[in-house]
Amino acid sequence: MPDIDAAPVAPANPAALGLVGFGLTTILLSLINAGVLPAGGEGVVIPMALAYGGLIQIIAGMMEFRVGNTFGMTAFLSYGAFWWWFAFLLIFAKAGVIDISQAGPTVGVALLLWGLLTLYLWIGTFRLPKILFLIFLALWITFALLGLAPVLGAPALARAGGWLGLLTGLMAVYGSFGIVTNATWGRNVVPLGEVPFVSG
Repeated sequence: MPDIDAAPVAPANPAALGLVGFGLTTILLSLINAGVLPAGGEGVVIPMALAYGGLIQIIAGMMEFRVGNTFGMTAFLSYGAFWWWFAFLLIFAKAGVIDISQAGPTVGVALLLWGLLTLYLWIGTFRLPKILFLIFLALWITFALLGLAPVLGAPALARAGGWLGLLTGLMAVYGSFGIVTNATWGRNVVPLGEVPFVSG
């Protein structure tokens, strides 16, 4: 028989799931962009982008909607869609469904638009934990570098974007680690740049 006097259980924090889905996928692609892994490795990124970077973030975004977090909902649903866009772009181009051989700087401009979204989300992090401020700061600059590389014909910018993207992904994984660890311990064990402990 349930204990009617038991305190209600706080909902889980979906950001833990969304951040690690974003972080691990970003790390893998960024290692390719930085030149650490071969360019042919993009084929390995595609399934991860669909399943973990895409689907998991979309699930996290819908969970953020349920708990009333407008920022988390917008961010996770958007970046989940980003990873699906990236994966489908490569799949459709390889299968001949679409032709991007004459696209010129269009992909770069698309990345700059993702950077614009990230820039406006970064402004929202000014009132959030510092780890989110740092993630979104690094991310909008990463998008800017990756977008400007094809627009300006400067591959060195893409490599720089790869290294910064690697840092971004590592910070996202750290953020997820902190949320999970702090929730498990019931107190702030891993610093995330916020004073009060938030359950979940």
